[in-house]
This record gives sequence, C-alpha cells and structure tokens, in this order.
Amino acid sequence: MAAGLLLSGAIGALLASAVPAHNPSGGFEDPPPDKIIIKVATVNGSGCPQGTTAVAVSPDNTAFTVTYSAYLAQAGGSSNPTDFRKNCQLNLVVHVPGGFTYAIASADYRGFAALESGAKGTQRASYYFQGSPDTQQRTHPFNGPYDDNWQATDETDWAQLVWAPCGVQRNFNINTELRVTAGTDRTKTSFMTMDSTDGDISTVYHLAWKECPEK
Repeated sequence: MAAGLLLSGAIGALLASAVPAHNPSGGFEDPPPDKIIIKVATVNGSGCPQGTTAVAVSPDNTAFTVTYSAYLAQAGGSSNPTDFRKNCQLNLVVHVPGGFTYAIASADYRGFAALESGAKGTQRASYYFQGSPDTQQRTHPFNGPYDDNWQATDETDWAQLVWAPCGVQRNFNINTELRVTAGTDRTKTSFMTMDSTDGDISTVYHLAWKECPEK
C-alpha cells in the first residue's frame, strides 16, 4: 500500500505487551525471546482505500504501524449518503516461534469527533482468525454534542481470549468501523475520524502469550 497522509497522523501499532506474571493458564510477562514476524496480507475497506494507508513493520519485527489518511465517517450537511459508515480490514500473517500461541488481550483506539446535538457516533472492532467461528467484537458509542478527541479500549478476560491455533498458520483479521448519524439539525455536518490531532499513536494492540500443549 502506498503511503498517504491527508488527515492528522493516524497511527496504529501492534506491540508485544506484558500479561500477568505466572498466570495459571500459562501466560508470560514477555513474549517469546525469538523474533515475531508480522506481515500484512491485505488492507481493504472504505476507510482505507488504496493509496491512503501505509503499513510499516518495526525493525525488530515485533510491532507494526498503520497510517491512515482517509478514515473519516460523516453525516448531515452535504455528506454523501454512503459517508455515514467507513471500515478497514487488516489481514495479518503473524509468524511466532514454535511452541507458542498468541491472542489479542486489549486494544486502545483514538481519534477525533465533532458531533452536533442529537448526532451519534460509533466505533466498532472485531477480531478473528481465518477459518475460525470465534469472533470477538466490541462497540463504543459517542453522543453529541461532542467536539474533542475520543478514546476507546477493548479488553478481554484471560478466560475469554481467542487464541491462534497451535501448529497451524491462520491469518488474523482486525476489522474496524466508524459510523455517524446526523444530528437534530441535518444541515450541519457531524463526523468522526480514526486518527489523532496531536499525532500520537492512535491504536495499540496488546498481545497475550502462552505455550502450546505438547503433542
């Protein structure tokens, strides 16, 4: 994907993160010592059309950043009827050291919203492994009047984590979505972006780790 930057720095990152020490389910404070390789197979969606999204993997292969330049949902005013909903799906290939598996423990999202009185904004994200029926989905509503940065955090209890299957390579999908409805005065535009006005990291995905059972 080519890089584009029309809105203020919208950056996402996937980082190896600590989980509780000596977790009874086999969790680790740190990820496995060997390198984790993250590759982006595809980036698709109305919130990240071709040429408006850049994905970069960190030098140590343990994180990646996503920069958006067109992730904006809006309604009211002169908005097009299809502008009320935007989404972006990342299809990731994550190679981890043998004998380990991972799951998304939490995710922090940020952006900016300008919602008129009566308007509503929604941020939604879902996570699933290719071929798996298990899907995690989280939704965060915002109500107008609202004119500020927004932040939303998805958290999953250890017992509810969806783990990558051991011994099988399955791509991991992250599908994010923004929705906006017009306010009481439909001549005024309300919008919501998946970015940050101050250029800080807008999205952080935290990983949990555990050993695969011995065969």
